[in-house]
Amino acid sequence: MPHLVMEYSNSVEERVNIQRLLEDLHQAAIQSGLFDAPSLKSRARRYHDWLIGDEADSVDFIHITFELLDGRSAEQKRELSRMLMAVLQQQAAHIYSLTVNIRDMDRECFQKVVN
Repeated sequence: MPHLVMEYSNSVEERVNIQRLLEDLHQAAIQSGLFDAPSLKSRARRYHDWLIGDEADSVDFIHITFELLDGRSAEQKRELSRMLMAVLQQQAAHIYSLTVNIRDMDRECFQKVVN
């Protein structure tokens, strides 16, 4: 049910091991203890076109969006955000923009089918 999506500019691939970073972010999220480990889905998306302020595409970025069912406290979500950012800073401190956003999914509207 929780989803970790790592978005990054294609220039990041030259300087960061994307698969290792994704795996380490996945493990950090599991270690948060906020959900059952088997339910976490993590994936990465590379972008070829992007703009950042006046710098346009001359600088690179990594952005993490983490969605989980509502019901966690603000402090729990802040701690998850801190844990993910710590991994980013350990492996990608040289990347221009590192951001993390934790979002609640509406429990009443979320649908899931597993076959």
